[in-house]
Amino acid sequence: MPLPRLVDTALDRLVVPGWSRLGYVARSAGWRALPAVDGRTVIVTGASGGLGAATALGLAGLGARVEMVVRDRGRGEQARDAVLAEHPGASVEVAVCDVSSLADVRRYAAEVRDREAAVHGLVHNAGVLPAERTETAEGHELTFATHVLGPFLLTRELRPVLRAGSGPTTPSRVVLVSSGGMYTTPLRLEDPESRTGTFSGGAAYARTKRMQVVLAELLADDLAGDGVVVHSMHPGWADTPGVASSLPGFHRLTGPLLRTPAQGADTVVWLQAAAEPGHSTGLFWHDRAPRPTHRLRRGDETPQARAALWTLCVDAVAS
Repeated sequence: MPLPRLVDTALDRLVVPGWSRLGYVARSAGWRALPAVDGRTVIVTGASGGLGAATALGLAGLGARVEMVVRDRGRGEQARDAVLAEHPGASVEVAVCDVSSLADVRRYAAEVRDREAAVHGLVHNAGVLPAERTETAEGHELTFATHVLGPFLLTRELRPVLRAGSGPTTPSRVVLVSSGGMYTTPLRLEDPESRTGTFSGGAAYARTKRMQVVLAELLADDLAGDGVVVHSMHPGWADTPGVASSLPGFHRLTGPLLRTPAQGADTVVWLQAAAEPGHSTGLFWHDRAPRPTHRLRRGDETPQARAALWTLCVDAVAS
């Protein structure tokens, strides 16, 4: 039986019980099994470990053809082998692309357009949380480039094959893996490249994760005419290598409460496979349910700020 909505909302607002393993266990007891997605091709970035590898594993288990996009081919092949060990005969491939590099995104997208007639799903999972401010070869701050500019450009570059993969009852789906950390900050565009003041990796992470949620809404509007739906989500508190290395104090404190990577990735897999999210677009999800993007109504972005984010992305990827 599904968890009563009032209880589900209370868990979400209390954060610790809702975002931890406890919330997943309570909610998942009432979930239905996911349908097969045979014949669908889904691209997953940041797939060499953590949530990305768990997403690839979940989709492969449902019959999808999965392309695991990684920066390091060796690590990617190890992750692919782990998927094949659990699902022998699954169609799983590895592709190399550094999502923070706009040039590499363009190269990879051109390869996909040349070899794929259609792509049915795209998961933007690649993420970073650097301790120090780092610039890409193109002069963009690494967090901003990885979480915002790379996904924006890759989605636009793959638009033709996403359009080709979309059907009247089974639209192509784009999912941006955000973070609950985005609740800690409003949309801030005055210094997107973190060039002023003292750099904080945590602040840059939260700020760009907020940008991802707004960007998903903007992309949803932009791609609606192509029959492509776009959603964002947050996985809750999951025990991933990234969390362990980037947030060791948080990892030690919350260790017993952390979700497994598979539990954190469940909603990503559900967004690609289930019927319900195919009938909507531009929503923010957690544990298979739409969630508010702000805790307080006054935090909503103005139309001017939303338009400014779009212009910022367009200008940055054009340079």
